[in-house]
Amino acid sequence: MQIDKAQIIEFLKSRGEQDKASQADSELPQQVDTERDSGLLEKYGIDPKELMGKLGGLGGALG
Repeated sequence: MQIDKAQIIEFLKSRGEQDKASQADSELPQQVDTERDSGLLEKYGIDPKELMGKLGGLGGALG
């Protein structure tokens, strides 16, 4: 599934992880594919399933 980078940045900020959010902003592609980029998401301590649950289908283009 495709998720906009901005949503991931906001997700990290909502968890109080400003440093990770800043780093992710510079490293992640504009559209993050939860399967293709799972390694990058794990680097920031993000479980794609948890992320999808938190987003609750709000935003993020279906890929």
